Amino acid sequence: MTTKTADETLGYEQARDELIDVVRRLEAGGTSLEESLALWERGEELAKVCRRWLDGARARLDAALAETDDGDGGEAAGDDAEEE
Repeated sequence: MTTKTADETLGYEQARDELIDVVRRLEAGGTSLEESLALWERGEELAKVCRRWLDGARARLDAALAETDDGDGGEAAGDDAEEE
C-alpha cells in the first residue's frame, strides 16, 4: 500500500483509475473481510486525492471566472440594465 506522501503525488487520472479498480474488486467479492477492509480504506484515500484535485480545479476555475467578471464588470452591468 502506498503512503500519504505517495498519494499526494498521484495525478487525478491515476487516483481515479485506481479507485475504479478498487470498487470493481469490492463489487466482485471473493475477498476476505481483512482484504475488503483494506480495499475500502484504500478507496477512501483515493477518493480524498480525487476530491483535492477537483477542489483545486474548481478554485482555479472560480478564480479565472472572477478575473473575467472583473474585466467585464462595466459591460456586464450595462447589459443587464438594458435587458430589464
